[in-house]
Amino acid sequence: MTQFDLLEFAHKAALYFLPFLFALSFHEYAHGFVAKMKGDRTAELMGRLNLNPLTHMDPIGTFLLPMSAIAFGTPFFGWAKPVPVNPRNLSRPTEDMFWIALAGPLSNLLLAAVGWVAVVVFVAFAGIPYQGGVVFEVMQIFIVINLFLAFFNLIPLHPLDGGKVISRFIPSSWDRQLETFAPYAPFVLIVLFISGGFWIIAKPVFGLYSLLINSAVFVGATLGGV
Repeated sequence: MTQFDLLEFAHKAALYFLPFLFALSFHEYAHGFVAKMKGDRTAELMGRLNLNPLTHMDPIGTFLLPMSAIAFGTPFFGWAKPVPVNPRNLSRPTEDMFWIALAGPLSNLLLAAVGWVAVVVFVAFAGIPYQGGVVFEVMQIFIVINLFLAFFNLIPLHPLDGGKVISRFIPSSWDRQLETFAPYAPFVLIVLFISGGFWIIAKPVFGLYSLLINSAVFVGATLGGV
């Protein structure tokens, strides 16, 4: 790898990997925070109720796959180590687990909304020269990463959040079958990733992303009198 390639890799890592780490950490923190509100302090007691990416890092999902995507130009995705939750500490396990699981994707949608507001403010103050700038690019990447994490985690498979969310609405026998499939889920996700199956998720994500960016630019330009 040449010096230029290393510089390009470092540039892409800063643009994609750092926002990704923050989004993952915020996602896991949201799980732990809601779990604590519902009566389970397991994540807090195990040192997982924080925004430190090192405490949430999964070797494959947080490091290997994202870095491989940056190095080889493949679609960017990944996951973190799940926050531990003890259902026995919850007063209403089924309902509480639903909200604990949903907190992760909702936290990423919240961050995407924060990114939308940031784009509005930036465009309002920067005016026309905003296009092509690094700051604007980082904001766009931040929004799309959070949208992908939200939609990806809602796939109805254990151990993803979607598996726990759907558990509230399906018979317990079906849920048990989904749980027995959980050890194989990462391999299924990797196969979907390699085969291009994630375009099923990517299409609505990019559609929503385009809507958010276009509306943010319009609102920002209007407020800025451009």
